[in-house]
Amino acid sequence: MDRVILIKYGELSTKKANRNFFINTLYKNLKNKLLGYEVKIHKDRARMYIEFLEKDLDSIKNIVSRVFGIHTYHIAYIVDTLDSIIQDKVLSSVKELDFKTFKIETKRSDKSFPIHSQDYNRVLGGLILKNIDGVSVDVHNPDLWITVEIREKSSFIYFNSYKGSGGYPVGTQSKGMLMLSGGIDSPVAGYLAMKRGMTLDAVYFEAMPHTSIEARNKVITLCRKLANYTDHINLHIINFTPIQEEIYKNCREDYMITIMRRMMYRIMDKLCKKYKGLVIVNGESVGQVASQTLTSMNVINSVTNLPVIRPVACFDKLEIMDIARNIDTYETSIIPYEDCCTVFVPKHPAINPKLGIAIAEENKFNYESMLDTAVESLNTIVITSTEENKFSDLL
Repeated sequence: MDRVILIKYGELSTKKANRNFFINTLYKNLKNKLLGYEVKIHKDRARMYIEFLEKDLDSIKNIVSRVFGIHTYHIAYIVDTLDSIIQDKVLSSVKELDFKTFKIETKRSDKSFPIHSQDYNRVLGGLILKNIDGVSVDVHNPDLWITVEIREKSSFIYFNSYKGSGGYPVGTQSKGMLMLSGGIDSPVAGYLAMKRGMTLDAVYFEAMPHTSIEARNKVITLCRKLANYTDHINLHIINFTPIQEEIYKNCREDYMITIMRRMMYRIMDKLCKKYKGLVIVNGESVGQVASQTLTSMNVINSVTNLPVIRPVACFDKLEIMDIARNIDTYETSIIPYEDCCTVFVPKHPAINPKLGIAIAEENKFNYESMLDTAVESLNTIVITSTEENKFSDLL
């Protein structure tokens, strides 16, 4: 073993009594994501590092970059904590690199190492200046930043820093139930919820034949992209057609969207109870459409006592689109297949609906039995990023 992937925890380091729980969860998540690779993962309270085969480096980097709980990671040489060995490795490794200016930063967590950090910076800097022609020190804007972390048994030497996904490891919080449509916002909301440590089940409301199999497949693709950031996601598919058709036949046009969303929230409430979800997660953004004004949210939200988390509530559309591009959901989201929220859109939906009117309109049909039927007849797919999906009576 010559090189390892050195992982730094970032936000996890702020934890005190629960720190081991967060680190152990990160360790478990990494281990699950790296199944099939010949790796060894070592952990302690300060750092984690992965032994790997050089041929797998690019693939493993791609996976590590998407595991929540990692602030930064480095491709580092690992050597015994002996002055002569460290000097030899620093010199031999920098000789392979092209640079004109450099800076040394020594971090001496092992206080028994006989040379202080600042002194060791000068030792290593002098070694490079003596043995490599045409280079100089630049402490402000160097071409090459050389970091040496001196620890009790093994020390790390690296010249790079890769940004991790940050946040908390998935599984350090309880489960949320994500309302996943085929649009841009809800996959971003799911990503941000997982970044705070939540495990997620996703719920898709479809209205065949008014919506298509392509619309469903689009949501499956989005779910698979989100599964890159976790172990797996259960996608629950709700047949919303009977409910939506009853709304269309019985309710006044300007309240259709309000009542439709109230029915969805009622179903989400039932699903949370069924699958032990503690919160509803969705992609609502304040004021973006008629059902997302504060008045509408209040009327719609009143059908459940569960917390509703809206990770993108205060983002503008361009900010949400930027995140969607970064997590590779944007191009899928803009494929023009209609979902049930766009099938029966009225020309002039109520933007400031009244709760009393909404209740009166929805009481024009017997929705309670229809909600129970929708929940009892759902189909579930277990979505992973790398394995074939496991179907549950879907087709």
